[in-house]
Amino acid sequence: MSYQRVLLKLSGEALMGNLGYGIDPAVVAEIAQEVADVVNSGIELAIVVGGGNIFRGVKASAAGMDRATADYIGMIATVMNAMTLQDALERIGIDNRLQTAIAMQEVAEPYIRRRAIRHLERGRVVIFGAGSGNPFFTTDTTAALRAAEIDAEVIFKATKVDGIYDADPVKNPDAHRYQSLTYHHVLTNDLKVMDSTAIALCKENDIPILVFDLSVNGNIMRASKGESVGTIVGGNCEVI
Repeated sequence: MSYQRVLLKLSGEALMGNLGYGIDPAVVAEIAQEVADVVNSGIELAIVVGGGNIFRGVKASAAGMDRATADYIGMIATVMNAMTLQDALERIGIDNRLQTAIAMQEVAEPYIRRRAIRHLERGRVVIFGAGSGNPFFTTDTTAALRAAEIDAEVIFKATKVDGIYDADPVKNPDAHRYQSLTYHHVLTNDLKVMDSTAIALCKENDIPILVFDLSVNGNIMRASKGESVGTIVGGNCEVI
């Protein structure tokens, strides 16, 4: 295996499949099985889950809601997704722990860095919910922060596209898909991979980001093995 400890970033939209809203249990079950395959191969895996399939703080803020309040609601939405994923993993026998940045002691452990690392060392999947616990920060930034804290070797950003393009591939069929990119190129060209805070944090801590299509069965395992899937962003990468 190419990696030993990985942080997987799942968007909330990834959990709703083809539904317009909410959670598709069949999709969650498929993701859980892929996670199980990776963990059973000996890789330590942590997961950050978004909440956009249920509530988007930025969108609510634009409609007039207080931004901090909207972001806190979004954090709670991520916990709903995290609990759903936790249940799916437990049903197939994968030991895991859910940790939240907002105290919810009846349903989850509080986020404690050392405890999270010990869980990983014992082969448990650690799911991080409630973002960073702070408004005005995205779950992409949370993924970069948690990856740095637990010494993850890479961030897997599993999305609905097969990599990073220089233009929207839906609108422009001639858009070029990159094989690899530097952090600098992503930031200066404002490529919508993650928000700039997340990219800067990854750059500062030299954490590569691999962007790939989650809908392709087996892609998480392929990425874990170091196979060529999607687009890799890193300090030592070339712009190709």
